[in-house]
Amino acid sequence: MSHFLSPFNIITKPIGAICNLGCEYCYYLEKKDLYPETKSFRMSEEVLDDFTRQYIYGQPPNTAEVNFVWQGGEPTLMGVSFFRKAFSLQKKYARPGMNITNSFQTNGTLLNDDWAELFRDYDVLVGISIDGPEEIHDEFRPDKEGYSSFYEVMNGLEYLIKHDVRFNTLTCVQSTNSSYPAKIYRFLKKIGSTHLQFIPIVEPEANGKVSNRSVHPVKYGSFLCGVFDDWLRSDDVGRIFVQDFDVTLNLVAGNPSPLCIHAETCGHAMALEHNGDLYSCDHFVFPEYKLGNIGEQRIETLHESDRQQQFGMDKKGMLPKFCRECEFLSVCNGGCPKDRIRTSPDGEPGLNYLCHGYKKFYGHSLPVFNKMARCIEMGYPARDYKLV
Repeated sequence: MSHFLSPFNIITKPIGAICNLGCEYCYYLEKKDLYPETKSFRMSEEVLDDFTRQYIYGQPPNTAEVNFVWQGGEPTLMGVSFFRKAFSLQKKYARPGMNITNSFQTNGTLLNDDWAELFRDYDVLVGISIDGPEEIHDEFRPDKEGYSSFYEVMNGLEYLIKHDVRFNTLTCVQSTNSSYPAKIYRFLKKIGSTHLQFIPIVEPEANGKVSNRSVHPVKYGSFLCGVFDDWLRSDDVGRIFVQDFDVTLNLVAGNPSPLCIHAETCGHAMALEHNGDLYSCDHFVFPEYKLGNIGEQRIETLHESDRQQQFGMDKKGMLPKFCRECEFLSVCNGGCPKDRIRTSPDGEPGLNYLCHGYKKFYGHSLPVFNKMARCIEMGYPARDYKLV
């Protein structure tokens, strides 16, 4: 059992970058090119067993809960039997009294009764990727042949609802849907989502620009502001949970960020490929960020390595002066390093592409979040912020 003190999380890619959709902005589809000789990207039972044991045993001795996060590609391509085996191994290796949880991100198109029953039986939290109503969702999320995926996603969601499976929604905010914050927010509520994640699409191109799918920084800020206003106007505080709002409220209240994007440092959420290769982060699956293979070195050893610790500390250490002197540093912390592709006004590299959007959102929302934090401090729910 590990003597290391730092807990860690892993995003597991049991089928690598293989997917049945052809989402135009997906950053992971190209990762299959890292393994040009590979014919099958299916994680073997040997790697699964090794990973499960190491992931659990490598955590600090007092760890009460371990969360397994399954992503892709499209993890449902592995089939139900693979995950039945995965869940049985978790039970086998769990320490006495330890709670094992599972999160599963999917495009939803392959879900059926068997999948939904499995998720229900093991209380898996399922994330459904959906970008909005049909005409918006289908613009950048077609299947491999270029046809609509919307109705297959909605059909999959119906199976989850039918079997009372816990789910949330993940919506990529891109150049099109960023113009319709209230429409997107109300649509997601209408389909039954009570926990919403919004992921900004930022696709750097060789010429220093970004793709036409990328969200404009100011429009991203306007989108968050629009969702925020509708959230307040609809009296959804305490009923609908938006990840960006939860993170901001935590930070305003003086708590650590529950999300690495706005934490001071990172490096505790690594990515595992189908063959056991471990990378520094889900967004840094490149050869230079490969830490090693869990069949050759233990996960906790790779996590505690100087390389990975430096990777995590660089998030704070490489912030430009412009960020360090910003009034919103305590709630932004420079955002995700993958998006730090701009130069600050004084010519220093490392400014987040979304900087202007973050400033717009924080300038608009922080007065309310401060009131909510005050309510919580006094023992009242955040929804009573109007009384402060």
